[in-house]
Amino acid sequence: MKLSHLSLSLCLLLPTAALALSTDTEQPVYIDSDTQQLDMKSNQVTFAGDVKLKQGSININADKIVVTREAQTGAIQVIQGFGDLATFSQLTDDGKTLYGEAKELHYSLKDDQLTMKQQAMLSQDDSVIRGTTIKYRISSQKLVADGNANERVSTVLQPQQVQEK
Repeated sequence: MKLSHLSLSLCLLLPTAALALSTDTEQPVYIDSDTQQLDMKSNQVTFAGDVKLKQGSININADKIVVTREAQTGAIQVIQGFGDLATFSQLTDDGKTLYGEAKELHYSLKDDQLTMKQQAMLSQDDSVIRGTTIKYRISSQKLVADGNANERVSTVLQPQQVQEK
């Protein structure tokens, strides 16, 4: 298996001041869907049918979203999105939009990490990373992109002067 790791401070892909909007995790989560199913034993809620999730500047759109909560506190632990292409977007503190898409999104609030699997893509401005799997630690801006035997990691980095215009 061919594996390619990119461990960037995202200064190459994303401007250095591009931290995720710091107040997002303090905001309530709003979810709209066609249907909702609650499994009280597993503390999971499954939303299906054109699901739209919003928390502060975070937006996730998917065919299905599964939210897992902590049993004692009720705090959201994990948000998983599934779809032909589920999408994730978030504003950064400097007002730029971070955008990702994949067939599977796994957003761990506790770990502050977004994992995208199958046809994964993460972009900001015109810079783009594509791979089989992309793991992005939001607060520390660290990224690991993996390929496989059939698909290598592909990166397009725009010159800084293009981004500043």
